Amino acid sequence: MLERAQVENSLNQIRPALQRDGGNVELVDVTSDGIVKVKLVGACGSCPMSMMTLKGGIEAKLKADLPGVKAVEAV
Repeated sequence: MLERAQVENSLNQIRPALQRDGGNVELVDVTSDGIVKVKLVGACGSCPMSMMTLKGGIEAKLKADLPGVKAVEAV
């Protein structure tokens, strides 16, 4: 099972890049079946490229760091 702290640690490595563009990501939930739910905030919340950031950046990083991650969803 994924630990919330493990997910936060991985997200902390992504946050500086998001913050440089005026955005950020908040961890909302980690489900028992490996779904990580996040909220994109700031500039990331309204950016037309947010789905690319979510899937190509955040999800890819979390899956690489934490094999238990099945998917990342925006809420």
